[in-house]
Amino acid sequence: MRILLIHQNFPGQFKHLAPALVANGHEVRTLTLRQDLPDQWQGVTVHRYRAQRNSSPTVHPWVGDFETKVIRGEACFRAALQLRNQGYQPDLILAHPGWGETLFLQDVWPAAKLAIYCEFYYRSAGSDVDFDPEFQRPQGEEDTACRLQLKNLIYTMQGDRVTAGIAPTHWQADQFPEPLRSKITVVHDGIDTEAIAPNPSATITLNNQLKLGRNDEVITFVNRNLEPYRGYHIFMRSLPEILQQRPKARVILVGGDDVSYGARPPAGTWKQIFLKEVADRLDLSRVHFVGKIPYNAFLSLLQVSSVHVYLTYPFVLSWSLIEAMSCGCAIVASDTAPVREVISDGETGRLVNFFDPAGLAATVSELLASPSARAKLGKKARLFAQNHYDLQRVCLPQQMQWVRSLA
Repeated sequence: MRILLIHQNFPGQFKHLAPALVANGHEVRTLTLRQDLPDQWQGVTVHRYRAQRNSSPTVHPWVGDFETKVIRGEACFRAALQLRNQGYQPDLILAHPGWGETLFLQDVWPAAKLAIYCEFYYRSAGSDVDFDPEFQRPQGEEDTACRLQLKNLIYTMQGDRVTAGIAPTHWQADQFPEPLRSKITVVHDGIDTEAIAPNPSATITLNNQLKLGRNDEVITFVNRNLEPYRGYHIFMRSLPEILQQRPKARVILVGGDDVSYGARPPAGTWKQIFLKEVADRLDLSRVHFVGKIPYNAFLSLLQVSSVHVYLTYPFVLSWSLIEAMSCGCAIVASDTAPVREVISDGETGRLVNFFDPAGLAATVSELLASPSARAKLGKKARLFAQNHYDLQRVCLPQQMQWVRSLA
């Protein structure tokens, strides 16, 4: 089968699926905005393209996001035309549509089946937008629903053209409306639970002098960027009580100072805003901001973690949570969707009210005081990750079966 993969930052979510398709004898190509890839990537033929213009500074503010997607869609469309004119005809287009690239592809290849990665469908109620009252839009700004309709146009414009979809969690799939929802199969991207595993001898070194291992009290908190969508503000507000209750504990926060999701702060960074809020009540010598770190260092950090805290709005589930489970971490997580799909309170971790810093502090302190409880939770968390999210035994075979079903 001739398969065309489309991702603006290829391989993205197709990192493992793409070479597996090649190994199964399919002819696999990709269209991508990435310019640093070679002409061949693990057997995949790479076709690069560029956007030909920038967004208009004077466009209606509601339309700015959609205009950007149309610009990318046009660039991908013209690159697809070149491939078609060279005689290329895919049987299946498998794409992440989130940046607009798939908008016009079936006008180039109407006979090709289009399957999409369904990461997130925006809703103005019951999801991320209206979840946290601390960051609600001021009264008089009732245009949120209008803006979200336009963000979702990439899906509503193609709903009747899409053959199938795939989503990593049931909650993410359930955000999509019919008729698209009925076309979505739920399969997680998968993680390598053999490589991402407990290591009793793991250590980490902070500031080139402080060495920590499994016998130390280490609290870990990991985000791509430290921001409200991932509960950074709640975590920081819990720290004064945690550090008071656990005088030997050290807190390590991984994440950048930028914004991945949601609004930017009015000034400065979210990291500094919420650090400043509690700084005078913290022993800052025991709180370590390490920024973004190499992946091997990230795994070592999880392997020495005594308690791993994961908080999130009802939003896309972070891979880091599944990786922490696979490392056997004792996890304290927010009682939010889709976290409840992987963490059962008292079984694979502990769940706490997202908006309760005191409850979070009490639960973390309780686990730090009980090595046996931590070991029990960590063991069950790893087993759950192995049984449901292992890349080679569970997720990749399901992904391959999904592709075969589209043939």
